[in-house]
Amino acid sequence: MDAIFQMVRGLWVTCKRLVWRPVTVQYPEQRPYIYPRFRGRHVLGRHEDGLEKCVACGLCAAACPTGAIYVEGAENTETERYSHGERYARLYQVNLLRCIFCGFCQEVCPTGAVTLGSEFELARYSRADAILSKEQLLVPKA
Repeated sequence: MDAIFQMVRGLWVTCKRLVWRPVTVQYPEQRPYIYPRFRGRHVLGRHEDGLEKCVACGLCAAACPTGAIYVEGAENTETERYSHGERYARLYQVNLLRCIFCGFCQEVCPTGAVTLGSEFELARYSRADAILSKEQLLVPKA
């Protein structure tokens, strides 16, 4: 008797699933919903006047548990000014193959320069393309 009950219960689960509509998203044509707290590709921000927010303090590289961020700073001069601070990031690289998108770099940044955006399409054809440079990470000038 118990075996018949279990069989009917299993068939009930199967029949219930037959009438439900699938939750498939037709991806390229229909974009999926991205949650507000999603952590995607890194973005380096700018101030309203177009100068970079990053002052090359190196806290993001120090906080990264996998060592995916490399920052090399240089001094600003009066003729060439890249940021409001005394220094700017001459080199800023993020290795997406090492990054675990934990958000520590965003949390420790004192100027709010590093943010994790909502871009999730991070597939690359080669490993070298997965190392993003400063030019690729910076928000375009307005």
